[in-house]
Amino acid sequence: MKFGPAAIEAAAGTLLGHSLTVGTKRLKKGRKLSAEDVALIGAAGHRNLIVAELEPGDVPEDEAATRIATAATGESVEAQAAFTGRCNLYAAAAGVALIDAARVDRLNEIDEALTIATLPPFERVEARQMLATIKVIPFAAPASAVDEACAIAAAGGPLVRLAPYRPHRVGLVMTRLAQTRDSVLVKTTQAVEKRLRALGSTLAATRICAHDEAAVEGAVRELLDEGANPVLIFGASAIVDRRDVVPAGIVRAGGQLENFGMPVDPGNLLLMARHGTVPVVGLPGCARSPRFNGFDWVLSRILADLPVTRADLVRLGAGGLLKEIAGRPQPREGTADSGESEATVKRAPGIAALVLAAGQSRRMGRNKLLERIEGTPMVVRIVDMVLASSARPVVVVTGHEAAMVEAALAGRPVTLVRNPAYAEGLSTSLRAGLDALPDDIDGAVVCLGDMPDLKARHIESLIAGFNPADGRAILVPTAAGKRGNPVLWSARFFPEMRQVAGDVGARHLIGEHDDVVCEIAIDEDGVLLDLDTPEAMAAFAARKG
Repeated sequence: MKFGPAAIEAAAGTLLGHSLTVGTKRLKKGRKLSAEDVALIGAAGHRNLIVAELEPGDVPEDEAATRIATAATGESVEAQAAFTGRCNLYAAAAGVALIDAARVDRLNEIDEALTIATLPPFERVEARQMLATIKVIPFAAPASAVDEACAIAAAGGPLVRLAPYRPHRVGLVMTRLAQTRDSVLVKTTQAVEKRLRALGSTLAATRICAHDEAAVEGAVRELLDEGANPVLIFGASAIVDRRDVVPAGIVRAGGQLENFGMPVDPGNLLLMARHGTVPVVGLPGCARSPRFNGFDWVLSRILADLPVTRADLVRLGAGGLLKEIAGRPQPREGTADSGESEATVKRAPGIAALVLAAGQSRRMGRNKLLERIEGTPMVVRIVDMVLASSARPVVVVTGHEAAMVEAALAGRPVTLVRNPAYAEGLSTSLRAGLDALPDDIDGAVVCLGDMPDLKARHIESLIAGFNPADGRAILVPTAAGKRGNPVLWSARFFPEMRQVAGDVGARHLIGEHDDVVCEIAIDEDGVLLDLDTPEAMAAFAARKG
């Protein structure tokens, strides 16, 4: 790849090296400069630009990141569309991250153009939490380096996988001595139930017995006979040796001890055993507390159906100091057993979609949304494209001939909202749609109902670029240098969008918030095309036919 100054006359077709403001227009770095861009820049008095020009053997940044991400993406992992050379991988469900640290290092050693950053192996994750990010540093990477990275990412199975939590029916044994208070047993049970519930499992059966070997043996046998898996045991007195009461009772019940103790604090006194294929765990006293401790790591793996061997336990020492010390993030309120702080969890943005389908089609002379395109009503074609994207929920606002439009969409997983004030203009439909969105979303893609060439990948490109923290809060697609639709809006703009009046949308807000607008170049004109007249409909049908 060539990078450096170029005369303005030779800049068309190159990539802009650094963002540039020309008059009121902001050209972002990495933009492929069109002839119109170059003319605009030249008219502003610029004679040279810093640009990048790809050469044979170069793989463009988004293509390189996508190829590596595809090779690295394993079970229960989803890859977001690449944007500015970055492709993020997210958990499709709650579970335990399975990442090969050695291969991560090997991939990062290939070439300075390629990087991958991941969560630590066996990290507990929530659904939609980020697991890894692939970033191509310059505008392109050598094809040979990309090929090698893909081979490493796929060798022996995908580099980034997830073991989802599976529902388990868990058994709990609590021993007691004469001085054991009932309140301790109640609080212990509540702490266990909360942990299990957070990981999708249930406490199926509990046994309270005397603190002696025979009683522990009997309680363990009963729970195993009832199908409990795993079996957890709290001793009234802490386990201090593998020949103590709790481990001895497990052995009498036919269990096998795998390891006593682990290099995690709090959690040192955990006992790992097994009865056949069923894990049996002697719990340390810290597990009575809702605060994150070593038992949480072990429980996560068990409930994700991952083996927990002595080798697994002894490798927990690096990073095993879990005591609350200065600078350590505190657990989130209400999820103290999650072990994550709000600041450390990066999740995929929650993006909804609004499809505005309430208009009267005055210029068409009939309801254009019900016109058939390749045998399918236009509104159905568009809604199906939106449903093929990751945007959820999908809200469709109807108004004119609402019953007919809704009948055409019957059976599709969308939220239908009728706008009784549709005759007052587009703004009323926008407001009705925004009011129907859930409160916890991060943004919404506002789609028009008359854009038959809209594709799911166009929406995915907008979602991939969405990052308000980096100043990308309004995402606008462009084709041939022209801005089109749909537009992705951060939820922070919803109050302003609700104030819009008349037969207009919220497009004027784009100019008012230009500092957070990001243009997404689309190589197809589907983001520019809407059908308002019979002539436009006929021309489109002829082109498709």
